[in-house]
Amino acid sequence: MTFSIPFDNSYARLPGAFYTAQPPKPVAAPRLIAFNDDLAKLLRISRGETEEMARVFAGNAVPDGATPLAQLYAGHQFGQYNPQLGDGRALLLGETIGTDEKRRDIQLKGSGPTPYSRMGDGRAWLGPVLREYVVSEAMHALGIPTTRGLAAVETGEPVYREGALPGAVLTRVASSHLRVGTFQIFAARGEITHLKALTDYAIQRHYPDAQGPLGLLTAVRDAQAKLIAQWMGVGFIHGVMNTDNCAISGETIDYGPCAFMDTYHPNTVFSSIDRMGRYAYSNQPDIAVWNLAQLATALIQQMEDKEAAVEEATTIVHAMPALIQDHWLATFRAKLGLATEEDGDLALVTDLLQHMAAQYADFTNTFRALGADTARDQFTDPSAYDNWLPGWQARTGREADPQALIARSNPAFIPRNHRIEQMIEAAVGGDYTPFHRLTTVLARPYDDQPDHAELQRPPTPDEVVPATFCGT
Repeated sequence: MTFSIPFDNSYARLPGAFYTAQPPKPVAAPRLIAFNDDLAKLLRISRGETEEMARVFAGNAVPDGATPLAQLYAGHQFGQYNPQLGDGRALLLGETIGTDEKRRDIQLKGSGPTPYSRMGDGRAWLGPVLREYVVSEAMHALGIPTTRGLAAVETGEPVYREGALPGAVLTRVASSHLRVGTFQIFAARGEITHLKALTDYAIQRHYPDAQGPLGLLTAVRDAQAKLIAQWMGVGFIHGVMNTDNCAISGETIDYGPCAFMDTYHPNTVFSSIDRMGRYAYSNQPDIAVWNLAQLATALIQQMEDKEAAVEEATTIVHAMPALIQDHWLATFRAKLGLATEEDGDLALVTDLLQHMAAQYADFTNTFRALGADTARDQFTDPSAYDNWLPGWQARTGREADPQALIARSNPAFIPRNHRIEQMIEAAVGGDYTPFHRLTTVLARPYDDQPDHAELQRPPTPDEVVPATFCGT
């Protein structure tokens, strides 16, 4: 094999209880859809022959140095604890140390069944693979911590869900795939030796300055608090914030029924399985706190003085809502072009958001249009915006360069749901032009790109995507 990846694997050196080692299951006719050259360079991977890369990223060929394994974890799913989950359709190939000296996982998603598949086929169909590739790369370009797409491959085999669908495999890159649920499973089983080993590993890998389990808890809290505020700032709704989908690295992970809002409303839900709105846009900060509390509960199990640990962990968790609020306000100040802080800023932001919700304003386009003085066009009744405008103008009058801050804080382009669906429909028919166009445009979300201005347009009534799906 001429194509190579410079693996340096650490997770595979943990006890065997943490995973099941196995090779991926080969597919019939792998064909490379996309390869992320920029990310590959960061990972010290050189492009190989197309056919060879297709075999590697489909799981038909295991590269030298790889140690394929399915990771074990548990998790709360919509508030209900599932005692064993794990990688049911994914395999960690191994890790690389990039040109920035950071360690990252390389994982195949859709690579076949594992012991954790729970009667599933371990495969993925083309739609969710392309969605995750596009959206995760868009999130990266937006400056939000996220897993990334290294490659996407057709399998040449059908996947059966409601009917036959084209199969695909995504190669995902992450700082790690350690989840809140990874800690939960060993805590729930009372396997304290494994829990301690996992905690030490997580600290060494992600937060080397953290002191002990509660230092880790604090570091995860701080990373997640900032991440949630960043999600809110671009109108992103994760859709399935289960503890097994919460990465301790502070990265966005597992793009299942995710979506970006068009029309702003705080109670917006897209996920077809979130029937009670648990993971609605406005609920995401509270759920992040809830997830952190589950991590605290797990970490405490290894502490000798549990009473003192509970007290300290409670203080750490209870501080999270204020941290999220601080990051949220900083994010939205910047969206309004405010580089300094004043007491009335919170009211200025919330008043605008209330008017936007009442007047069906587009979230992304309204904030972007503040820099062009055309935001009133986003409101069904512009008088609501007109009443808000003088206060904002007075406030920005005390700033040095609000327009420049608005331009770099508000994207012109997001992966709008209807464009994602159109891209998937075209790809299923064999046309990858919309996929490649989206990946190109979304790589520069803060730039005005006149040739692609129609991608900024909200959906027409017949284009609205009312629900998104996990795709499993």
